[in-house]
Amino acid sequence: MSASQESTFVPSSKSPKSCRTKCSICKNTYTDPRILPCLHTFCLDCLRGLEQFSIPRTQREGESGSLDWTCILCPACDYEVNVPAAGLRELTCNHLIQNEVFLDSLKRPDYRIVCDLCNDGNAERRCHICSTNLCDFCSKAHRRQKMTASHNTVALTDLQGGNERVNKSVMCFVHPAEELRLFCETCDCSVCRDCCVVDHRDHNCDFVASVINKYGSFIRQLLKQTQPHIAGLQETLQKIADTRQLVQKRLRTLTEEINKFTEDYIKALEKHRSSLLKELEELRIQKENSLNLQQIQLQQILADMTTGVDFTEHLLTSGSPVEILLTKGVVVNRLKLLNKTSYSTQPREDDGIQFQQQEKAGQCNGFEVFGIIVTKTLDPSKCLLQGEGLHVARQDQPSVFVLVCNDQSGQQIGRGGEPIQVSICNKKNKECTLKTILHDNHDGTYRFMYTPRVSGLYEGYVCVKGQHVQGSPFTITVTSKFRKHTGIFHCCTFCSSGGQKDVRCGCGGTMPGRYQGCGHGHKGHPGQPHWSCCGKLTEHSECSGTINSNCYQSLVRTVAL
Repeated sequence: MSASQESTFVPSSKSPKSCRTKCSICKNTYTDPRILPCLHTFCLDCLRGLEQFSIPRTQREGESGSLDWTCILCPACDYEVNVPAAGLRELTCNHLIQNEVFLDSLKRPDYRIVCDLCNDGNAERRCHICSTNLCDFCSKAHRRQKMTASHNTVALTDLQGGNERVNKSVMCFVHPAEELRLFCETCDCSVCRDCCVVDHRDHNCDFVASVINKYGSFIRQLLKQTQPHIAGLQETLQKIADTRQLVQKRLRTLTEEINKFTEDYIKALEKHRSSLLKELEELRIQKENSLNLQQIQLQQILADMTTGVDFTEHLLTSGSPVEILLTKGVVVNRLKLLNKTSYSTQPREDDGIQFQQQEKAGQCNGFEVFGIIVTKTLDPSKCLLQGEGLHVARQDQPSVFVLVCNDQSGQQIGRGGEPIQVSICNKKNKECTLKTILHDNHDGTYRFMYTPRVSGLYEGYVCVKGQHVQGSPFTITVTSKFRKHTGIFHCCTFCSSGGQKDVRCGCGGTMPGRYQGCGHGHKGHPGQPHWSCCGKLTEHSECSGTINSNCYQSLVRTVAL
């Protein structure tokens, strides 16, 4: 076999020779090496020790027997290898590995090779023509025989340290005494002379030397087609390695950025925390000073009150009438002054301090921070409802009203996010509930919008923190759709009807001479243009319909004529 064939069977032509002669399973020198279809080589005994499993297959037409393949997995690449029917021994033997093992054994100082002829003595020479190892006695006999007298033998010690191939006859697996010298092109396998006579009769068989060029060229052509894939794969693997380095470099950069960002963010949060704690401490001092001042003032008022009451009670219980009358003036003035003293019965400060975590607190070291301290406490009883949509609405038209949230002092809360509950339902039909859209203006006001589909009376309520606000509950009157005017917009009935007496006007005006309609300057005339159907003075308005519809039709007919 050629050197190109050798590179086909060896897993890596660049791997050390010591690695090529050792099995990757048992880690020892190969014994009876076998080649798997994936071109990995292992000891036969090692392959027999692998776990075998079955996989289903479709039975071919006319094929009998089991419908399962018996397989093993290649320990190197997990390739599924079908076990031959005759067993793993039927796998191709790796003679290249055997040759390397033989050459490697010659380099060991304790090597011992048995003679191939007598199978007893130690082999000392080798016949390249016969590819046999011979002991000293068999070597001399080999040269004395007529057929092998011309064969030259080489001492095995001369082969030590060499890299040349040691040819060895490959014997037939079926006929062990016969060498494989022929190739059956019909069956695509190497055969011996006996195989050609028995099993391969009438097959296209030829000597190995005659067909090696043909199949060697074919193998070289396949090798030439395969080699570019190696360069492409190596280039791709190099790209993967380069990409991995870029990814690692990028990850290191991002790690540094994340660490720096986190450290700066932590510093910003710590600064914000310090600011909040400082603000809280200032708030504590302010509230304590305010409460202390109120306490001192109320204590002084209490002392004045106590002095006045005690003095007056003692005067009334212990003083004579003359003494009482003598001190009446000063006592009365003092008591009147004490009664006029104004003071609050509630503490000036309260514990209405809140920390709202979700509220934005602005920028701190370039970072947006959250969390503010709020001192105003919302009081539902101080919250107000405003807007026209709180009491009247029009069918199929959106209506709006507003909730203003205040604190205990009546000051507007300058923030949003309060829990608001709202409900508007028909008084007669409680299941008829209006969908109310709530919009938080984030300034302490909330906008409510609803669109009623049915006219009638509705009852609504608005609660903050589960309590009703001022004006809740409330009643909404929903009127019908916009009513158009059925009359005409005229100056007076007399002019618009052409002087007819029986035509009336919605303004209610009349004229002498049994004129039932209005006229300029006469009783009931509004003094300006108005609608004949309802008397409204605005041209673009809704009809209130205070006049009988028959009168409208009469007027319209008259004008049309």
